[in-house]
Amino acid sequence: MRALGATAANAWQVSAEAVSLLRPARPARPITLAASPQRLTLDLARTALVVIDMQNDFCHPAGWLAGIGVDIAPARTPIAPLRTLLPVLREASVPVVWVNWGNRPDRLNLPPGVLHVYDPTGEGRGLGARLPGQDGGVLEAASWNAAIVEELSPPPGDITVAKYRMSGFWDTELDSILRNLRVDTLLFAGVNVDQCVFCTLTDAACLGYDVVLLEDCAATTSPGFCAQATVYNVRQCFGFTTRSTDLLAGIAA
Repeated sequence: MRALGATAANAWQVSAEAVSLLRPARPARPITLAASPQRLTLDLARTALVVIDMQNDFCHPAGWLAGIGVDIAPARTPIAPLRTLLPVLREASVPVVWVNWGNRPDRLNLPPGVLHVYDPTGEGRGLGARLPGQDGGVLEAASWNAAIVEELSPPPGDITVAKYRMSGFWDTELDSILRNLRVDTLLFAGVNVDQCVFCTLTDAACLGYDVVLLEDCAATTSPGFCAQATVYNVRQCFGFTTRSTDLLAGIAA
């Protein structure tokens, strides 16, 4: 019998004479950690980390947001805790999934409503724009602009997914990948917590995933009350919040 599947977690066993639909057994690896609104126990064997939009155009001093006058200091605050957390999760065999804007150069899959969010006056400083000093378009696939910031540059074992909406689930392969990984619980990090992180998290919850927001690994350039409302709504309506320090303590224990 030979394994047939995109991942070891979701594979059949096949031969010329027979097929086994039994997936490989995975022993549970439970950890308990401080969280809100309640203490949380989760299974590391069925957990993945989803990091959203930690890209040059959002988080680098030479990127798009900084170039149009946005204070990107808040968007850079997840970098340090993620640099501490990521190696531990990888060592624990927790998949790391990077979900980032990576638009087509012709923008043919982007409706006016999405373009308007970033270019409300139609002056051409939004998605796909060629700004002074930049070779690629804003958040354009395969450009420096859309690349993950150097401090978090992922190793080959991580997974990357390009998105084209505030939510990472619309018109992407994200759900298919997570199903193939056979994960139930998603940890969320990235920017902006009140926009793309929250939209992706709420869609995940509606799809039946358990969702946990890592508060210190998520941030926004929006006013502070936006982050406060997001944390409240995650706890009230969708799942749980915790901090990377509490997650690390749970893994260490």
